[in-house]
Amino acid sequence: MVFAFMAVVALIMERMKQVIVVDESLVLPTGKLAAQVAHAAVAAFLEASGTAQKAWLTEGMPKIVVAVRSEAELLSLEEQAQKAGVPAAVIRDAGRTVVAAGTPTCIGLGPATAAEIDKITGALPLL
Repeated sequence: MVFAFMAVVALIMERMKQVIVVDESLVLPTGKLAAQVAHAAVAAFLEASGTAQKAWLTEGMPKIVVAVRSEAELLSLEEQAQKAGVPAAVIRDAGRTVVAAGTPTCIGLGPATAAEIDKITGALPLL
C-alpha cells in the first residue's frame, strides 16, 4: 500500500499528461471529431497502469489534442508508443456516419509522463 502511494507521488512529480492525435486528413465534422477524441481519451486511459491512472487523475487529467496529416503518420505513432512503453489506443470508426468502417481516426497516448509522451508527439501541431 505504501509502495503504491509512493509510486503515484513519484509520477505526479514528473508531470503526467495524455495526448490525443487526430488524423486531420479525414476532415471530420466537429461533433464526430469530439466523439472520436473522447473515445481515444477513455481507451488510452484504460490501457495505462493503475499507478499512472491515479497520478493522472490526481493532476486533473491534463490532455492536449494535436494533429497529423495522414493515416500512415497516425499508425506510426502507435508503433513508437509501443516501443516506448507508452499506453496507446488507436480508434477505428464503426462506419455508421462519415467514414468507412475500420478507418483509424485518432490515437490516444497516455496517461504517461510528459517526457515520455513529448518524445513521440512533441513536434506535432495543436489541433
